[in-house]
Amino acid sequence: MGIITLFFLAVGLCFDTFAVSVSSGLLRKEIVFWQAVRIAFFLAIFQAIMPVLGWLGGITIKEWIEPFDHWVALGILSILGVKMLIESLKKGEEKNINPLDIRVIISMALATSIDAFAVGISFAIIEVNMFLAVLIIGSVTFIASMLGILFGKKTGSHFGQKIEIIGGLILIAIGIKIVIEHYQV
Repeated sequence: MGIITLFFLAVGLCFDTFAVSVSSGLLRKEIVFWQAVRIAFFLAIFQAIMPVLGWLGGITIKEWIEPFDHWVALGILSILGVKMLIESLKKGEEKNINPLDIRVIISMALATSIDAFAVGISFAIIEVNMFLAVLIIGSVTFIASMLGILFGKKTGSHFGQKIEIIGGLILIAIGIKIVIEHYQV
C-alpha cells in the first residue's frame, strides 16, 4: 500500500475523530490550545496504535486467508464504511459531558479507534509498512482533531453528518481499490 493510499485511509479513519473533536469544540468553546493538543494527542495515539494491535492479530491468520485476502480487506473496509454511513443518519443527542476530563478523552479515543483495529487486520493481509502507517494515521488524526476542535469552537454542528458520510465512502473506495489492484497483478 502506497503513501497516498495510506494517507486517504488515514483521512477516512479520522472522520469520526474529527466529528468528536468538533463536538468537543462545541461543548467547550473555552478550550485553549494546550487543552486541544491534549485531546488531539490521545485521539491520535489511539488511532495510530489500534491498527498495530489489529495487525498483530491479523498476521496470525494470514496464511489461512491469503487466497481470498483482498475480499476480506474489501469486506472489513466496506462494513466499516457502511457502519459510518448508518451512524451518520442517526440523530445525535446533546450530552452534558466535559471533553477535558481524562476519562472522557480516553473513552472518545477508544470509541473512535475501534475501526482502526479492524483496518489493522487487513494491513496484515495486504502487507503494509506498519511504521509508515502508524506515522501517517497518527499525524493525520492529530491534525484533523486540532482542526475539528477549532471548527467546533467557530461553527455550528450541522456539518458532522456530512463528514461521517464522506469518511464512510472513502473507506469503501479503498476496499474496492485493494480488490482492483489484486486483479491487476
